[in-house]
Amino acid sequence: MILELSANELSGNIPPTISHLHQLQGLDLSHNMLGGSIPHAICDLFRLDTLVMSHNQFSGPIPKCLENVSSIRILHLGSNMLNSSIPSSLWGLKDLNSLDLSSNSLNGFLPQEISNLGAAIHINLSMNQLSKSIPSTIGKLQNLINLSLANNRLEGSIPVSMGSMINLANLDLSYNNLSGSIPKSLEELQHLDSFNVSFNSLSGEIPNEGSFRNFTTYCFKGNEALCGIPKFHVQICSSITNHRSKRKKVERASFIVFGVVAFISVVSLAFIIVKNKRKDKTTSREGDELIFIVPERISYYELLQATERFDESNLLGTGSSCSVYKGILNNGKDIVVKVFNMQLEGISRIFDVECEILRSIRHRNLTNVISSCSNEEFKALVLEYMPKGNLEKWLYSHNYCLNMMERLNIMIDVASALEYLHHGYSMPIIHSDLKPSNVLLDEDMVAHVSDFGIAKLLCGGHSFVLTNTLATLGYIAPEYGLEGLVSTRCDVYSYGVMLIETFTRKRPSDDMFCGDMSLKRWVEISLSDEVIDANLVMNLEEEMIDKNMKCVSSILELALKCSADSPGDRINMKQAHAELQKIKHRFTETAAAVRRILLALPFSAQT
Repeated sequence: MILELSANELSGNIPPTISHLHQLQGLDLSHNMLGGSIPHAICDLFRLDTLVMSHNQFSGPIPKCLENVSSIRILHLGSNMLNSSIPSSLWGLKDLNSLDLSSNSLNGFLPQEISNLGAAIHINLSMNQLSKSIPSTIGKLQNLINLSLANNRLEGSIPVSMGSMINLANLDLSYNNLSGSIPKSLEELQHLDSFNVSFNSLSGEIPNEGSFRNFTTYCFKGNEALCGIPKFHVQICSSITNHRSKRKKVERASFIVFGVVAFISVVSLAFIIVKNKRKDKTTSREGDELIFIVPERISYYELLQATERFDESNLLGTGSSCSVYKGILNNGKDIVVKVFNMQLEGISRIFDVECEILRSIRHRNLTNVISSCSNEEFKALVLEYMPKGNLEKWLYSHNYCLNMMERLNIMIDVASALEYLHHGYSMPIIHSDLKPSNVLLDEDMVAHVSDFGIAKLLCGGHSFVLTNTLATLGYIAPEYGLEGLVSTRCDVYSYGVMLIETFTRKRPSDDMFCGDMSLKRWVEISLSDEVIDANLVMNLEEEMIDKNMKCVSSILELALKCSADSPGDRINMKQAHAELQKIKHRFTETAAAVRRILLALPFSAQT
């Protein structure tokens, strides 16, 4: 017997009477709004083969008694708010095929007993707070195909034993604190198609045989001490350089010997010795030149050249504290140079704050910093160029238009970034100035949150800080603007405002909002069809218009939960991210159903 209740709007707690369903073999409650703790009554379902409860709001620990459900093959609890450590009893489920505990707040470490999951083919523990090292026994999981430990706090080296995981096809260890080298044993993994160790502290030579022939520089980004062959766009290893130098010396020495033998009958011995000494000196000099190759650094003069001396034709925009220029380095790489206005009081502190935060955080939806340049008279950050500009441009330009799915994906990306800042880092980070112009879009329309100049760190267990720094009007939470109280809930408020703006295409500073009327108030008193951006329903079939309207209605309800006047009434970013994922899931399913119906209609009916 299977009970499938996914993608509904179920809320509340799971009743303990669920234990009465003794014959239940499959239970799917994913993509709902269920909360509370996972009841121990689940452990009484001894015949359970599949338990899927991902994308809800469950909190508390994972029940230790799950070891009693020895029949379980699939256990998916991802995208909840589960905390505490992973119970040791879980590693006793020897028949488990698929384990997904991703996007929670699980802490602790991975024990040696992880090797007990010998039947597993899929393990996803990403986006948690797991620490310490990866146990060497993980190499015994020889049936494993997919393994993700990304976005944790893992440290130590990558186990050499991973080279024994012969079926491994996808391995993601990105965004951790791993150090040491990438084991050459991984070259033996013949099925490894996807590999990501970006944004760690790895060093040494990148392997270049086996599957590594197919990997690109993006697999290794953010590891400053890695070196390897030119195709990975990292510095050349000294060992490679020395090897080439020695090889050249051997080649030249062989040539000299051959020359001596060939000319010994016609040239005097003295002439040959002199000639050999000269060649030895030349060889030595050329070898030294190869040894002292150093990685290229970005200097102030290179920034001048890259931006054509900060010419106005390369100016992308100006803000209250900086000017942003596009540039092209000598190697052809596009960059953005954020030059701080040194005439402003306190600008050095803003620069230092942004450097400190961007140096510490690592996430696919945050701006990637390439380098910085600083002296008493000049301070600049060198950032990765985002060719699609910012969200503000796409919302308000007459030359661009975002459809429903693009807007959903962008706001989910922003929510993912904020969830990481608030819940996925050692100390909560408050962005403090979230708005469309600070959301940048890369070539694939993936959103990256930028501009951390007035961000705040919550240290020492504090839930808020006092500040005199003012963010952008219209996006500021009431307690921030009135009292200078800044907390993660302020970012949630700003996110709610931006969520409304993205789907209504109305700025909070629009002239229509004056007196007691605000963007939020306008949405509260209006119907969805009165506030939705007309571009989202233009030239669509009636059925799709209806689906878009329902989707926007759900989004605006979520936005109002985020932007409640009282901080205590707002949901957090983990909840907001999960809810928006559910909205997207429902929208894609219903949109696909509508398309199938329309395609099934006779041509005359469609027209």
